[in-house]
Amino acid sequence: MENDPKQTVLIVDDEVSNLLALNKILSSDYAVFFAKSGEEALSMVADNPPDLILLDVVMPNMNGFDMLVKLKHNLDTADIPVVFITGMNDEASEKHGFASGAVDYIIKPFSGTIVKARVDKHMQLARKMRLNEALGRTDTLTGMPNRRAFDEHADREWKRCIRDQLQISFLMIDIDRFNIYNDTYGHAQGDALLKTVAQIFTSAVQRPSDLAARIGGEEFGVLLLDTHLEGALLVAEKIRADVSAAWAPGVYGGALASVTVSIGVASGIPRPGDSFSDFYAQADANLYVAKEQGRNRIFSRH
Repeated sequence: MENDPKQTVLIVDDEVSNLLALNKILSSDYAVFFAKSGEEALSMVADNPPDLILLDVVMPNMNGFDMLVKLKHNLDTADIPVVFITGMNDEASEKHGFASGAVDYIIKPFSGTIVKARVDKHMQLARKMRLNEALGRTDTLTGMPNRRAFDEHADREWKRCIRDQLQISFLMIDIDRFNIYNDTYGHAQGDALLKTVAQIFTSAVQRPSDLAARIGGEEFGVLLLDTHLEGALLVAEKIRADVSAAWAPGVYGGALASVTVSIGVASGIPRPGDSFSDFYAQADANLYVAKEQGRNRIFSRH
């Protein structure tokens, strides 16, 4: 799309002349960033991963092969496509580059036309891959992250909380008597209801580290990083009240009566060896208690 932001290229080379030449070739179509060493590049990638890396091999301190190994050993950077652009034109070096995980190998002195064509090709592949990954992590009905996206996010943030000793809270949410609603008004109206409550859940999360997701069926989850129980209960109460006050739009016009949700809350600071699946099960058990106590309520076992 014309309004899409430019894809990003990080060029890693200790020769300024090469950086300037590549910038001239690529800057009209891509946002170009530079690093003059492997160490500088790794620091930049950690803060803001690019869509593609053009990487020289011969550099002081850390060569391009070693930098690529570090990228591939980090789950957050392993999938960034890397193109070697180097004066090492022997077959063994090229073979080593591909074996290390590079997607292409361009020999210096390079042709601007060839560089542009190769970069365009890999950017197109990267765009398609990102789109497929996004679709694979999105619930098609509500547009929310799906269970796969939730599991990946939860695993990453759980490890972060263990490492930094941060408190994490989880809201397990279930729409009360959803099957009855579906049977009464039909599946199309049930889908409209799911979309309505999904918007409420999504609006409840404000920080990039937080996540609202559709776990499956009429079950949803909200993960809150660096949030104590008191804060999680406030978020849960806002969700409960907003859902209770909402009216799902009628499929054929008008509006139907709202439904309610029950919420189980778990909160704590995980320790090394603690399992997120146990934490998840705790929230699920608390949700069951909320249902048993009459629905349209929140329960957390302190």
